[in-house]
Amino acid sequence: MANENKKDFNAMLNDSKDMPKFQTITDEKSIEKYGGDRMYFAPPIEYDKVMRLVPFGKLLTIGIIREYFAEQNGADFTEPITAGIFISIAAWASYQRADNKTPFWRTLKANGELNAKYPGGVEEQKKMLEKEGHTIIQKGRKNLRYYVKNYEDALFSL
Repeated sequence: MANENKKDFNAMLNDSKDMPKFQTITDEKSIEKYGGDRMYFAPPIEYDKVMRLVPFGKLLTIGIIREYFAEQNGADFTEPITAGIFISIAAWASYQRADNKTPFWRTLKANGELNAKYPGGVEEQKKMLEKEGHTIIQKGRKNLRYYVKNYEDALFSL
């Protein structure tokens, strides 16, 4: 996201944009990829609520949150692009608040990857996760990526 210091992420977090809602998709490749045609859209605040459930030392992935929403709402899958955007909004909203923080750093991308779009980027997320006892590993030579080592062992069950 650009111009984070000029945006009110808490207002964005609480703007439901007519969600939750469902959409039936017809693209055969997408139906095959996601395992069905019933797509769910969760409002931003719902991502924040789930992210707040993760206790110290535990982790979630965006994929786990998406699966949880789909299962809870009778959908085949939760829309992936808005999921990523809304998780970033939850992180930045927490960053802008003086208190009542959301532990956004505990929500990882696929395969335990750190999220460069969070406040402070991967360096800040790395610090927060290491404080909670996680080991961060670096992969790649030019396009460096950071992952929580053995993240599966620390996954939180929703």
